[in-house]
Amino acid sequence: MFNPLDYPFLVLALSFAVFWSSALVGAWFHERTHRPEEDNREDFKFVLGGTLTLLALIIGFTFSMAVSRYEQRKNYEEDEANAIGTEYVRAALLSPADAAKIRPLLRSYLDQRILRYKSRNHERLRQIDAETGRLQIEMWSVVVKPACAQLSPVTALTVSGMNDVLNSQGYTQAAWWNRIPIGAWILLVMISIFCNLLVGYSSKGRGGFLLLILPVTLAISLFLIADIDSLHAGLIRVQPQNLQSLAESLSSQ
Repeated sequence: MFNPLDYPFLVLALSFAVFWSSALVGAWFHERTHRPEEDNREDFKFVLGGTLTLLALIIGFTFSMAVSRYEQRKNYEEDEANAIGTEYVRAALLSPADAAKIRPLLRSYLDQRILRYKSRNHERLRQIDAETGRLQIEMWSVVVKPACAQLSPVTALTVSGMNDVLNSQGYTQAAWWNRIPIGAWILLVMISIFCNLLVGYSSKGRGGFLLLILPVTLAISLFLIADIDSLHAGLIRVQPQNLQSLAESLSSQ
């Protein structure tokens, strides 16, 4: 399903066009109405100032939501790398035959997790998810068989470690799905349009350059929020640094 919020540059272009058009509509409406009396003009300035203040608060709140979700994704990437690395070490507690099975699977699984962070193609992402699911089933079956045959603290430890590996992937996926609600975006866009209408109305026939300031500022703000909140298409993305470091460490071994 196409989601325009996954494409920050599209958000930048569309928001600028909408906000600038709103400012021009406000200026056009001002030219065709009677100028308000002096008392009403002061009331208008009060309303404009309050509306712009509210817009600034909503932008700050939305930006904070995006940053907190970005930090959450980074933390889960670190947790996932720690879980895979720990289970790789615990595989030594199994029999040599089982360890020889589980470790290549863990390395393949680690490669898929790194690709999941780096890939931008949706079809490729679906293939990675399918391969990840297959590897999870296979890894779980390898550690469960010796535990079912002879339950001991050692086998329980390896099963617990594999459970952490699988859970960490689920937590990571949940964090990637946890994005800014659509309702927050709608509220932000509607108030931005309203503020541009008011700014255009208060322009009093001034040059069009002044009408560009607020639309440009708001469009860049929405672009930055969308970029941080975007999963794969943004410039600011969670890099699998811990997973890559683990892969390099395992390769050197």
